Amino acid sequence: MANSKAPNPSAAPAQRGAFAETILTIIYVVVIAVGLRSLIAEPFFIPSGSLTPTLLAGDFVLVTKYNYGYSRWSFPFGEPDFNGRIFGSVPKMGQIAVFALPRDPGVDYIKRVIGLPGDTVQVTNGQLYINGKEVPRTRDGSYVETPIDSGEAVPIKVRKYIEHLPDGVNHVILKATNQGFANNTPLYTVPPGHLFMMGDNRDFSEDSRFLNAVGYVPLANVVGRGRMIMISARLDHPFWKFWDWPTDIRWDRMFTVLH
Repeated sequence: MANSKAPNPSAAPAQRGAFAETILTIIYVVVIAVGLRSLIAEPFFIPSGSLTPTLLAGDFVLVTKYNYGYSRWSFPFGEPDFNGRIFGSVPKMGQIAVFALPRDPGVDYIKRVIGLPGDTVQVTNGQLYINGKEVPRTRDGSYVETPIDSGEAVPIKVRKYIEHLPDGVNHVILKATNQGFANNTPLYTVPPGHLFMMGDNRDFSEDSRFLNAVGYVPLANVVGRGRMIMISARLDHPFWKFWDWPTDIRWDRMFTVLH
């Protein structure tokens, strides 16, 4: 029996049009997402304890991109490729910043700004000196941590201080010892166009004190400023064990503003 329904010549073009519209919508969404991530803000996961207790392993930090201007490292995969910064400004002493590691720009680090271009920085017997002046600190009890960066799995008690940086930023640092290279460094002079970055967990932080590992950070490598802890998890269980999420989440750290 012949088909009594006549073919609809407009159906195929309509379907092709709907498919093209869907593809364009997806492209628009991707472009907007990449634009927001590149120009406005991006979440970063904290894998280590180098900024403990300010930031803990398992924190997700909102990093704003517009504070210091834009470089190639503000964008995904370091593209487009251009030198310098657009609308650039120098971070202030004491701010927490994400930067592309100078020796491996594909890796992002997050530390605190301790030295600005032209500053001198030195640590002697565990005490920080900036421009030849001792940076005052106030003892604030003790802190118990598990220094995962050192490969140890046993909690230790360390000294806790409030450090008072020259520009008025007061922040917590941890000290386990006054011995070793990290506590008795040479005198560093921060080159023009660079920053000296350090972790708050002073004895368990690979930072600018180690010139071959991190060293001075070019301003062009700065990705953005750490502004807020969005969410935090203890990482005690695998991510797929969703029934453990309520106990793994550090609810008291959510939406904590960083200074």
